[in-house]
Amino acid sequence: MAKINLLPWREEQRRLQTQQFGVTALFTAIVAAGVVFVGSKFAQGKIEHQEARNSYMEQEINKLKAELKEIEELESTKSNLLARMDIIQELQTKRPQVVHTFQELAERVPEGVYLKSMKQSEDRLSLEGRADSNARVSTLMRNLDASDWFKQPGLEVIQSETNSGVSTFKLGLSQSVAPADDTQLAASEE
Repeated sequence: MAKINLLPWREEQRRLQTQQFGVTALFTAIVAAGVVFVGSKFAQGKIEHQEARNSYMEQEINKLKAELKEIEELESTKSNLLARMDIIQELQTKRPQVVHTFQELAERVPEGVYLKSMKQSEDRLSLEGRADSNARVSTLMRNLDASDWFKQPGLEVIQSETNSGVSTFKLGLSQSVAPADDTQLAASEE
């Protein structure tokens, strides 16, 4: 039998396998790096897209906040204007009331009764005065009760001076708005 040396052939085969393994490993590493690179770029693109969307949403939210602030300012201005209009309308309706109050008092105060002071708070009047007798105060109260502009007169204090017979009184009453006739309505609308 002839002597054959198989070592170089095996060695050559190992070297080829090692080289093939190195090429395969290098190829796999390149493919893996490519996949990681492409995946990273894809993820980075998604993140940038989402950040752009978030930035757009932030800008739109800031615009809406500015519009809401403007709307709140307009609502505040509107409520202030409505409050002013209500005050003006209330003053317009109460404007003739002072004239009617004094006119009615002048017509309803009987002879022998003298008013010293008159105070008004809201729709309540407080009258202080002097009268020749208690009967004159009663007449004043009946006259005020019969008026369309006054209601619920109530005597708070009455004091009679013993030597002069003069009575000092204080009475309270409520003011009401009397029903207006057509001429008053036409005058108030102008």
